[in-house]
Amino acid sequence: MDIPELGLDRLARVSVELDEILTVGPIHGGVRRVVPITGGRIDGDRLSGEILSGGADWQLVHDDGSTTIDTRYTARTHDGALVYLATSGVRHGPEDVLRRLFGGEPVDPREYYFRIGVRLETGDERYSWLNRTVFVASAARFADAVVYDLYALR
Repeated sequence: MDIPELGLDRLARVSVELDEILTVGPIHGGVRRVVPITGGRIDGDRLSGEILSGGADWQLVHDDGSTTIDTRYTARTHDGALVYLATSGVRHGPEDVLRRLFGGEPVDPREYYFRIGVRLETGDERYSWLNRTVFVASAARFADAVVYDLYALR
């Protein structure tokens, strides 16, 4: 019996605009931070639209400098459908690279690891395929945004 091999189909480039980081403080396992999402864009052939304000990343920065990502936010497609997006993943890298990244300096995304799983949900029948597809992404952190390329697993 042959099992299908995995493949990746690039769906879109997602740019998520961020507000000031709110540091909740040290908790068991690291430092809890909340990063409000203020807007952004989704640009792809099959999925495009705007990121709405009101979401956030409820991240946990661990003692080793790695960060557990946990976001939830909403997008409105170019033709009016609402889509819920939730990401979970990890960002880590060498200590000096993370220090520059946390300090807001520009850092080449190839110098650190930032990968996420992305769940998309909608009640709009035109986009019902989003509910039945597994998505992953490779991401980059900038001073005021996260940008990622969204891929569908096939």
